[in-house]
Amino acid sequence: MFGSLFKSKNQKLVHKWEEEHKEIVALATKVLEAYEANDEKAAKQALKKLDSLAVDHVMDEDLKLFKLMKEEAEKIDKETQRMVEDFVASFGQTKVTLMKFLAKYSKPDVPLDKEFHTTFKELVDILAQRISLEESNLYSKLNGE
Repeated sequence: MFGSLFKSKNQKLVHKWEEEHKEIVALATKVLEAYEANDEKAAKQALKKLDSLAVDHVMDEDLKLFKLMKEEAEKIDKETQRMVEDFVASFGQTKVTLMKFLAKYSKPDVPLDKEFHTTFKELVDILAQRISLEESNLYSKLNGE
């Protein structure tokens, strides 16, 4: 009951981001399921929510990782610092592609065509790998594990 009161700032951030990851995966699954059931309305609704959540999550994560690194530079070992820098740099282009894609297809007047489906599945695969990498490496370091 009182465990969450005693979590460090890093642990609270990691928990928040892990919960957002679960919601991102659930929304991506809803989009694909609705698209494959030819329910474009439901797919668009889930896509719009995904767009909002993904943008907020990525911006929050980027800003707070850099802030955390500055605030706790003397506490963070060089390997973790390098991992954070590599993570942010390597995801840069994918992040831009994802944000443009979500912004385009979440518009009501843009149909969810075959190109959407193909590209969305590719982006979901990339995101799944990225989430796994974050949670198993970066988050465990930030969590003090």
